[in-house]
Amino acid sequence: MNSAPEFEFKLTPPQDLKARAAHLPRPIVFTNGVFDLLHRGHVTYLAQARALGRSLIVALNDDASTRRLNKAPDRPIHDLADRTAVIAALESVSLVTWFSDDTPLALIESLSPDVLAKGGDWPV
Repeated sequence: MNSAPEFEFKLTPPQDLKARAAHLPRPIVFTNGVFDLLHRGHVTYLAQARALGRSLIVALNDDASTRRLNKAPDRPIHDLADRTAVIAALESVSLVTWFSDDTPLALIESLSPDVLAKGGDWPV
């Protein structure tokens, strides 16, 4: 068992995202979040987001960006490597990346996804 689990191949550094996304079936749905303590609501949301297109890209706030969101002084509980791996293991997710800014705007502008999905807990 020397080969990496299949989900590891979904992990995509931000600088490689545009090139990797070019090979995904369209329409591409993009969403983002911290996803620190993954729960059923997150999994349902991501499955629903995927249903809006043929591919789903999820971008996670890195650890410093998460701390700036003022969720709590001890957040994130799980570091970026763990959070991205767990999200990548979900069947609904096509690629996973991360960002260090306060918002994923630069990623969104670079990628130009067909659909931008946000959970009901975020204002439009």
